[in-house]
Amino acid sequence: MSDTAPTREPVASARPDDDVGLLDYLVVLWRGRWLVIGFSFTVVVAMMVYMSFFAPFTYLATASLLPPKETGTSGLLGGLLGAAGDLATQLPGLSASSTSPNRDQFLGVLRSRRVAIAVIDKFKLRERYELPVTDDTIVALAKRTDVLVDREGVITVSATDTDPHVAAAMANFFVSELDRLVTQYNTSEAGRTRAFMTLQLAKAKAGLGESEDQIRAFQEKNRAIVLQDQTRGAIDVVARLKGEIMAAEVQLEVMRTWMTDASPDVVGQIKRIHEMKRYLTDLQFGDEAKPRAVNGTKNGTVSRDGDFHVPFAKVPEVGLELARLTREMKIQEAVVTLLTQQFEQARLSEARDLPTVKVLDVAIPPEKHYKPKFLIYTAITLAGSLFIGALLPFAVEHVKRLRRAWPSEAR
Repeated sequence: MSDTAPTREPVASARPDDDVGLLDYLVVLWRGRWLVIGFSFTVVVAMMVYMSFFAPFTYLATASLLPPKETGTSGLLGGLLGAAGDLATQLPGLSASSTSPNRDQFLGVLRSRRVAIAVIDKFKLRERYELPVTDDTIVALAKRTDVLVDREGVITVSATDTDPHVAAAMANFFVSELDRLVTQYNTSEAGRTRAFMTLQLAKAKAGLGESEDQIRAFQEKNRAIVLQDQTRGAIDVVARLKGEIMAAEVQLEVMRTWMTDASPDVVGQIKRIHEMKRYLTDLQFGDEAKPRAVNGTKNGTVSRDGDFHVPFAKVPEVGLELARLTREMKIQEAVVTLLTQQFEQARLSEARDLPTVKVLDVAIPPEKHYKPKFLIYTAITLAGSLFIGALLPFAVEHVKRLRRAWPSEAR
């Protein structure tokens, strides 16, 4: 008998090494479960420690404004046009393109570069954000502020900062700058309009005084001249129309102070003036301009109210000078009346129609931080750590296989 023990042949694997199924992956994960749990727990705890003691907290402060009162036609333009009576109602295109022009003005001012630079200078944000270039600081400020309008029309101004007191002060400063700039712009506009109307009214009153002196001197010289009823009616119509034309031209000059000639309001005003001037020509010259026959006659014109008037070209020579003087006085009276109404409207608009800022809620320093948000960051960190941790058992298993393979290769 031989003393040597029989050698055992290695048992072949039930399946090849490259035939790996889902069960094998689950087995690997189960063996390394504590590694996955420990890694994820460590990462989440580290993240929470960092956020609690090292990450800067960001605070959000918000101020809210009531929507400004809107009028049918914005600004002083609507007031001046309303003072002209029927003439203003005929002007096309006077309504603003926006249904909330004053609110849009507020939003434009709050989002303007001028307000942003004022905030930057006030709180020294170039040094605070460590951005010496102004444009870069404006971009950084825009990321930390927000101006919104809710469904009720309330305007909210929000600002974020690492200091809750600075965040509240920034939001309130936006509101104060809005109030200052809107008041400044609208007051200066109203002041310019009132000064312009004052000058035009003074000129009109001076012209009225001269006309009264001329007609008084004429009547003292020619006492026997009496105008016909139709001539007096024509004088009243022409004077009223001429006064409306002059008042409309004054309105056009006011509109051009802040509008271009391509503006629909200006274009409509010019068109209306041209129409009134054409009608005035008909009244003054009759057949020589655009004849309007009445009952087969060509000796008169029909006014807008249906009355028949004798053109000034048909007035007898003896009364023509008196008719002209009377017409000029009536014109000056109509101009003074219309300009007086417009002056009073401009004076009232200077103090009454300004869209003042009404603060609903003043921004106060928040007690709780806005960012970072622990729940969201914890969920994201946990999901990421579990994904990375699930790869660790496979890496460990792969290293073990490599170590087992090295001795056999060495032999």
